[in-house]
Amino acid sequence: MAGDGRAGWKPGKKDAIFVAVVIAVIVALSLGTGKRTTRPVPNDDAHIHATKRADCMRCHGAGGVKPRPKAHHAPGDQCFLCHRQPRDWAGARR
Repeated sequence: MAGDGRAGWKPGKKDAIFVAVVIAVIVALSLGTGKRTTRPVPNDDAHIHATKRADCMRCHGAGGVKPRPKAHHAPGDQCFLCHRQPRDWAGARR
């Protein structure tokens, strides 16, 4: 088989570009998985029963005592997607 006239595979420009793109994607994904910077739900009396968005919006809605900042929040029912309850959260022991 050594004398069948086929040359061995040699990486070319397209292969180098492909490898560079794969490395760039891996680096971007690695940098994007950093530490969570949002605050957890406080473990206090005001938040003890907050388990759904409606509970949050009583105080953090537009007319509440501490409205959520609009610039950093996604619309919808996603409070607990970013704001996690602490491990010892009192609301979990209801």
